[in-house]
Amino acid sequence: MDIAVIGSNMVDLITYIDAMPKMGETLEAPDFKMGCGGKGANQAIAAAKLGSSVMMMTKVGDDIFADNTIRNFQHFAVNTDYVEKVPGVSSGVAPIFVDKSSQNRILIIKGANAHLKPSDIERAKVRLKKCKLIILQLEIPLETVYYAIDFANQHHIPVMLNPAPASKHLDLSYACKCDFFMPNETELEILTGLPVETMAQIQTAADTLLAKGLKNLIVTLGSKGSVWLRENKITHIEPYKVNAIDTSGAGDAFIGCFAHYYITTGDVMQAMQMASLFAAYSVTGQGTQSSYPDKAQFEQFMQTARK
Repeated sequence: MDIAVIGSNMVDLITYIDAMPKMGETLEAPDFKMGCGGKGANQAIAAAKLGSSVMMMTKVGDDIFADNTIRNFQHFAVNTDYVEKVPGVSSGVAPIFVDKSSQNRILIIKGANAHLKPSDIERAKVRLKKCKLIILQLEIPLETVYYAIDFANQHHIPVMLNPAPASKHLDLSYACKCDFFMPNETELEILTGLPVETMAQIQTAADTLLAKGLKNLIVTLGSKGSVWLRENKITHIEPYKVNAIDTSGAGDAFIGCFAHYYITTGDVMQAMQMASLFAAYSVTGQGTQSSYPDKAQFEQFMQTARK
C-alpha cells in the first residue's frame, strides 16, 4: 500500500439553501443531495482516484448507511480490510448547508467513528508497516490519533495530520512528531487563538506553532491558495481561479492530492501546486467525493489550466 488513512467516514446530507432559517422558521430549500463523505474517507478517495494504492481504517455503524459506505470505498479501489461495523451504533453523518455564495456550514455526528481505537491499529500493524504515508484527522478519538503517530514514528513512516475539526485539546507535542501538519486558516485561528485575516497575521499565528517544534506547516487558505511554512521559510502557492459552486470537501481534496504527489515525487512544492489545482476542480462541482476528478479528468483540467 502507498497510503493508509486512519480516520473518519460520514454520510453527507447536503442541503442547498437560499438562506439559513431563523429560530422557529421553516424555509423551503431548492435542492438536496446525499453522498459519502467524512474527512478521512474524502482524503482516501481523492488519493485513490489519482492512482495511489490506499487502505482505509475506519468504523461504520449498524444501519442502512454502512454497506453503502463500504461499497463506495470498494468502487474507488480503496482497500476495506479494516473498515469494520460497530453493532448497535449509527454511522457518522454530516448535515451540510451550502448557500448561494457556495460557502458551507457543517455539523458532524461521529457515530461509529468514535469507536476507532488504538487496538485497531495494533491489529493492522503488519499491513500498516508497509505503507509509505499515514494520514490522520480529528474526527476519531485523540487517543487513537496519538497512538497512530507514535506507531508511524516507531516504524519510520511519514505521517500527515490534518487537525480538523480543530480541537484545543490537541496535544501539540504530537503535532511536532508529524512530518506535515495541515490545518486550514480557521483551524489555525482556533489552535492559536490569533487572528488570521491577513497573510501577515497568518504568518504570525503560524510562527507560534513553528516555535513549538513543528516540522512542516501547510495552511490551506481557500480562495487565497495555500502556504508552506517551516523554519525561517514561507512559500505561498497562488490559487487557481474557478467559478466555485460548492466548497465542501475542498480541503480534503487538497490533502488527498498532496499525499498522492508527495509520495510519488517527494517534492513538496509540486505536490502543493497539484493539490491547489485539484481542489480548484473540486469546487466546480456539487458534493465532496463526487466532485473529485479521476486521473484522466484531472490531466485534462491541467492542460486547460496551463493555457
